[in-house]
Amino acid sequence: MRDIERIQLAGGIEMPTVGFGTYLIPDEVADHAVTQALCAGYRHIDTAESYRNERGVGSAIRKAEDELGLSRSEVFVTTKLWPGNPAWGDPTKTPAETVAAFVASLERLDTEYIDLYLTHAPFAGPQRLDQWRALLELKDGGRARAVGVSNFGVGHLEEIDAAGLPLPTVNQIELHPWSQKLELIDYMEGKGIRAVAYSSLVPLASWRSKEGQKSAKTAEMRAAGERMDSPFRAMAEKYGKSEAQVLLRWAVQKGFVAIPKSISQERMRENLDLFSFEIDTTDMAAIERMDRGGGVAWAAGDPMLTG
Repeated sequence: MRDIERIQLAGGIEMPTVGFGTYLIPDEVADHAVTQALCAGYRHIDTAESYRNERGVGSAIRKAEDELGLSRSEVFVTTKLWPGNPAWGDPTKTPAETVAAFVASLERLDTEYIDLYLTHAPFAGPQRLDQWRALLELKDGGRARAVGVSNFGVGHLEEIDAAGLPLPTVNQIELHPWSQKLELIDYMEGKGIRAVAYSSLVPLASWRSKEGQKSAKTAEMRAAGERMDSPFRAMAEKYGKSEAQVLLRWAVQKGFVAIPKSISQERMRENLDLFSFEIDTTDMAAIERMDRGGGVAWAAGDPMLTG
């Protein structure tokens, strides 16, 4: 397996292009899962306040120093602020509550700093800019090395720009061949905002179809993933890789950071092995024609469409 490639964020911060996602991994399982991921070679771990597994993630990272000889500086840690969502009866966090939530994440992760701190979604409405100012202050104070957003659309990013505030370093969004978000990606590239792709495996049949994994994925989309003539299956056979590897390779080849999740050590290693092959121009062009519009990972619809 080749070394994981890295991208450079503002300020010279290096971020591995493949990370280990922890969404839906319970806190009591996260310690073991993240330990296995670090053993497999991951050096980028993605979690969030709303995942409720920061303690388990932090425990694994602490133990890695003794058991694997990994210092904290060798592991890139992303976590996210839950901004609140009044539409769900969840009050929006004030700037003071935003800082308090960050401090609580630090304590659960048992670390002195976060490599990348994101606001999870644009649900804060009129308070979005106040929350963003609070994140910028955390960065200026050195406790967050970089700050960014997640699930923000062009309008949300323009709002920050129009306020004369520094733009996010990163926008973590649902990205895969069925939801390529071309306008948003074009805008982000023009502004120097890096894309982190989540839900990269949406086109595969089992993604978001299990109990507790609600999504906006339609029956037609599920059927497309189950077809024996799936273009991803054909590509996987062509390159001698799995369908998941093809989907993840597409992301990193486009210049995105991918954060796949698995609790299987074999699949952890497989998902990390993305640098031993390259999708050719013909197949990349074919994938570009598969775009179907907005994301489907959220049952309530793509958060980037929030006003």
